[in-house]
Amino acid sequence: MLYVFGFERFGVLVSDLYIIDPDPLPGQEGAERGVRLEVRSIAAGDLKGSIYSARPIEVGQPVWRADLLEDASGPPGTLDRAHHHPVFRGWEPGRRVFDPQLSADPVRWVGEQLGDLEGLVQRAGLATDRTTAADASELRRCLPEITAAVRTLLGRVQAGELAAAPAGGPAASARVSWL
Repeated sequence: MLYVFGFERFGVLVSDLYIIDPDPLPGQEGAERGVRLEVRSIAAGDLKGSIYSARPIEVGQPVWRADLLEDASGPPGTLDRAHHHPVFRGWEPGRRVFDPQLSADPVRWVGEQLGDLEGLVQRAGLATDRTTAADASELRRCLPEITAAVRTLLGRVQAGELAAAPAGGPAASARVSWL
């Protein structure tokens, strides 16, 4: 499942996620499941046909990521591996940053972070401008819709409907997600 909330320069993408790292760092062993949220650059493309043609939309590189994850072998809802990545190097995330408030109240925490889009962009090392400010304002207006999507996906993951292991039995490596 993928939700996309697009503004002028940035978008917020939210998806369920099931992942097994074949070469995990300590503490990341075993499968993880949950919800991934990313702030990414976006751009509307030129029409490829008539005025009625579908418009291409480019979803570009990530700026910031929150992973509302838990050990898939444990009980649903622990969020014992919830973290965020405040910096990316191109497409690669920086180190995992853990915040106890993220695990304690993930939807509120994510809402607070997204409420400061300009700060997220600056901390990621990118320049802000009037378009960033306009996106930040519109994103704040859409926070109830975005947090509702996060809450819905978390509920469906905890119910076992989403972020499930791939069919075919145990795997040494897997990534089931749009993000």
